Amino acid sequence: MSGEVRIAARGLTKVYRSGSADLVVFRDLDFDVYRGERLALMGESGAGKTTILYLLGALDRPTAGTIHYDSRELSGLTDSELAEFRNGEIGFVWQNHFLLPEFTALENVMMPLLIRGVPQAEAASVSRARLEEVGLGSRTVHRAGELSGGEQQRVALARALVGNPSVLLADEPTGNLDFRTGEMIFDLLNGLHQSHQLTSVLVTHNLSFARRSDRILKLEGGILGPAS
Repeated sequence: MSGEVRIAARGLTKVYRSGSADLVVFRDLDFDVYRGERLALMGESGAGKTTILYLLGALDRPTAGTIHYDSRELSGLTDSELAEFRNGEIGFVWQNHFLLPEFTALENVMMPLLIRGVPQAEAASVSRARLEEVGLGSRTVHRAGELSGGEQQRVALARALVGNPSVLLADEPTGNLDFRTGEMIFDLLNGLHQSHQLTSVLVTHNLSFARRSDRILKLEGGILGPAS
């Protein structure tokens, strides 16, 4: 991890309209994510951790505040520019893997590259390499529904990395797995973080996993700060 700031959030605010009232998730959050860092976000369910991840991933826009990736400020980008940014810079891993069940493991991993316009043969070659990297080289032609929960999450990891992102955002990536499989996925995440020279932000309830990160921030009562 370097001391160089990769992501800078300033005055980050998210408010939802609920009937005639405003629901304030958080207001005026300031935090940095350093290049090469593994940052863990913790907090109770409903605290707003996933909301932060959506904002960092340009999947939603803040009510107020700014998010900079190096010198690039996201709020100034159009929706199409944000989509291009997400596809090129960010890999996502979710608690629910969101694989397409009617497609094979290889086809699921290829999707981000095909969306980018990469020729099919090239997309298939790169996707096979990523599946090999997560230990699923022999499962490329199996449909998602034919894979175990741990295998499905490894396919999701391969899909997140197939576009060679610089940032990985993971939301409870072990939350639906048993302890042993969760340990395997977390170890794999750490290995991929190193080998792909990623900057990673991980939302987790698992304190053991969080403590293996470089730094822990806790969101509580709309306030984000170092975990005690």
